[in-house]
Amino acid sequence: MSPPAPSSPYRHWPATITLLVLVIATAVILLAMGRVPICTCGEVKLWTGDVISSDNSQHLSDWYTPSHIIHGFLFYWLFHVATPGLSTGWRAVGATVLEAAWEILENSPIIIDRYREATIAVGYTGDSVINSVADIGWMLVGFWLALRLPVAVTVVLALAMEIIAAIVIRDNLTLNVLMLLWPLETVRDWQQAL
Repeated sequence: MSPPAPSSPYRHWPATITLLVLVIATAVILLAMGRVPICTCGEVKLWTGDVISSDNSQHLSDWYTPSHIIHGFLFYWLFHVATPGLSTGWRAVGATVLEAAWEILENSPIIIDRYREATIAVGYTGDSVINSVADIGWMLVGFWLALRLPVAVTVVLALAMEIIAAIVIRDNLTLNVLMLLWPLETVRDWQQAL
């Protein structure tokens, strides 16, 4: 019996190139939609923590970054269950398609207006392109963590991120989805008391 042939170091290149093309295409689409490349303040910050400021959703990370990491956890699980024969690289491409589609939809007038009317994001004007691209990157961090960590650790991390965000900014992925789909006045009142 002969030993298995070593795998090619180039086996991940097609998926990696596809992933990069998707990210670039997303940025081009967002620019064509009129999104600003970077914050109109003229800076690119690693972190901005004030969710009520015009800096929110304009820089590389903010209090909504954990939501995108959790997207990565969820997309990893989805593609792991739905596409067992697909390589991890192509599953990451599938996750990137979903995240990129959300970034484009999230920055469309219909969702921006929905955020303004149904959530605490009254002055929300959409994300900068650099923020959207970073959000895709954060989703890929979550995807990678879900690939590497035991399921229980991933679940605990997701719960911890949701709880901390709810305590600090009175918002998180769960509340964001709830308020977009089925806004509750009691939740909005609690969120606005921040």
